[in-house]
Amino acid sequence: MRVIAVSCLRKFWQTHPDAEQPLRCWVDEALRANWSCPTDITAQFITASVLKGRRVVFNIKGNDYRLITAVACRFGTLYIKFIGAHTQYDRIDANAVEMT
Repeated sequence: MRVIAVSCLRKFWQTHPDAEQPLRCWVDEALRANWSCPTDITAQFITASVLKGRRVVFNIKGNDYRLITAVACRFGTLYIKFIGAHTQYDRIDANAVEMT
């Protein structure tokens, strides 16, 4: 899969250094993945939640952080939509949030 907006993750881990290694691991796994449907994602990441609108929420660092992506399996692409602490995630609409 191609991961679009990895720079957002880099920016995030500069202010949250404890998230750097888990995010790097997630990126490495996502880059090697070849998901053709949402069940492929949840088979690899059992704690991932598939939402409407092709959105998938990943738990990062034991659920300390949440990563929301839009997945276009047909094109082999993941778009980063949100990365934040669990408390920040609770205050947003995961189906509509966009990186700013």
